[in-house]
Amino acid sequence: MPVSRSLIAPTANPLLERALRDKLKRRSETMGQLGELEPLAIRLGLVQNSLKPRFRAPQIALFASDHGLAVDGVGQSSQASTAKLVQGLLTSQLPVAVFARIQGMDLNVVDCGVAETVAPHPRLMSRKIAHGTRNCRVNMAMTLDQAHAAIRAGMEIADAMVGNLIACAGIGVGSHESAALVLSALANEPVHNLVVTPTMVPEDEARLMMVLQAAQVRHRDLSDPVEVLAAYGGFEIAMMVGVMLVASSKRRLIMVDGMPACAALMVAARIAPTVTDYCVFSRSHGHPGLSVALGLFKSIALLELGMESTDGTGATLSFPLVLSSAALLTEVAEGEDAGPSQPADMPNSAPGKL
Repeated sequence: MPVSRSLIAPTANPLLERALRDKLKRRSETMGQLGELEPLAIRLGLVQNSLKPRFRAPQIALFASDHGLAVDGVGQSSQASTAKLVQGLLTSQLPVAVFARIQGMDLNVVDCGVAETVAPHPRLMSRKIAHGTRNCRVNMAMTLDQAHAAIRAGMEIADAMVGNLIACAGIGVGSHESAALVLSALANEPVHNLVVTPTMVPEDEARLMMVLQAAQVRHRDLSDPVEVLAAYGGFEIAMMVGVMLVASSKRRLIMVDGMPACAALMVAARIAPTVTDYCVFSRSHGHPGLSVALGLFKSIALLELGMESTDGTGATLSFPLVLSSAALLTEVAEGEDAGPSQPADMPNSAPGKL
């Protein structure tokens, strides 16, 4: 892969972590403790390698693609076509676009592989690899060349983005199921746990499982993360892999929202395990499979609001929480010297190009 493991430094830094904890302890003596905001603040300080984490030009990118599984009826009953969803995002007809605007997040929609032609728009990034993937039940969803091309496209997107925070989410008909297959293969988690809901009609559950298990049988011998990605598809997943690898190499915070983004992180983490150091999680819907996916990373979402919305919505609503946590360290308390951005006895290591 173009980004090697060595370029993604772990965030672990005992000296800096101790200084961050001491700083929060001093603040808590006058303002009281603030619960889960404090460990999040420490995480942000470690990500940015600073006692004063700050965010600039926050980005949210929604990666859109169609999936060949839709030929078997997978994912079609629960949502509009991918092209209509993209159009709704670009014209601010969906809450995620409105929330992004009022939170000051720059939103872009990436056409990774929408089956239909999407009209140009200032917020649309056209990176179409193909007009949807193939049906992974009968073939590889994408060729290895397509998988690598999509990952490279994601790397280029992340490299060109300004700012030091990016929220990632994947959308499209069949995206949840495609991501579930990727996660199941790489984490050895039964796909049933990732796709089935308590309210699902038994006949629909049986048909869904028949399709997904047939795909698993066809690709059961694969274990390489990129080969698994190519087998089960998701151009949007592949592009997010590239985004996450480059963003973490530049010490940007990555907000992971939804099953496709979790699948991308799983692939990226198999390429460079330290990428997870740079991630926090959000959620936009209550699908029980997403709870299972978050559990694979031993994490929970920053906020649980009981929504049933488009992936990415949770990230826009969690962003103020991230800002508030950073403010615990960056906003000077009354009577306190602003102080340095790093402990005095810590070697001045570059935090990476942002």
